[in-house]
Amino acid sequence: KRGVAAATQRQAFNALLFLFRHALNAEIHGLDDVVPSSRSKRLPVVLSPLEVGAVLQALGDRYRLMASLIYGAGLRLAECLSLRIKDVDFDRECITVRAGKGDKDRETVLPESLVDPLKRHISRIRTLHERDRREGIAGVALPDSLEKKYRGAGSEWVWFWVFPSDKLSVDPRSNVVRRHHVYHSSLQKAFRAAVGRAGIAKRATVHTLRHSFATHLIENGYDIRTVQELLGHSHVSTTMIYTHVARKNKLAVSSPFDALCEMPDRRAGIAGDQVR
Repeated sequence: KRGVAAATQRQAFNALLFLFRHALNAEIHGLDDVVPSSRSKRLPVVLSPLEVGAVLQALGDRYRLMASLIYGAGLRLAECLSLRIKDVDFDRECITVRAGKGDKDRETVLPESLVDPLKRHISRIRTLHERDRREGIAGVALPDSLEKKYRGAGSEWVWFWVFPSDKLSVDPRSNVVRRHHVYHSSLQKAFRAAVGRAGIAKRATVHTLRHSFATHLIENGYDIRTVQELLGHSHVSTTMIYTHVARKNKLAVSSPFDALCEMPDRRAGIAGDQVR
């Protein structure tokens, strides 16, 4: 009745379930009769290749490589920022995403045109890693319990971030001062500003680059299963949403209005009306 989104309804419903089951230790009966809210199906925002290029050009040098890698490899924002040196394979030109969404590993393509820029970037951050070692800074955080299993591994070069932060921070879990990767909001804010400078009238976010990656692959003729594996989707139905976005280019559909305007006796009048 209040017109709230389906996600808001589910969040409130699950919060109430948690309250009764785990805080009040009371079971709620009659849940089988509850009609769950359904999420509306929305098409993702997609940028054209020219628009992607315009946004990347509008980004500063600090964030352009990150955004280029997200678009070029179809990465999620968190997957890009949490990349480590060992996850980049220049010889095979691939990137390994560790513990992605759904706690799954996958491999995706490393764009050939990004190999040299990425190598130069890694060469620069090598000096940052060496400086941290000289100054006795604690190594980077390791996933799960690897910190206990491989003591001191966080100080090794292979575990260092591909996109480390310029500043040190306090690890909230251990209160240890160490170097984290670039913060999510930093790239998000820079990307929004670049979209504005590029003059693009779309509600594009960093995740739009991933949508664009998938859509452009489908438009270029790659099969849906290949795109599914590169994106790391569990179900092909999730990947199929991009076929709807790419359908116009894929089927080469031409609007009947264009044919109407091409008629000699109609062209001048219709075009003139549109101009006026």
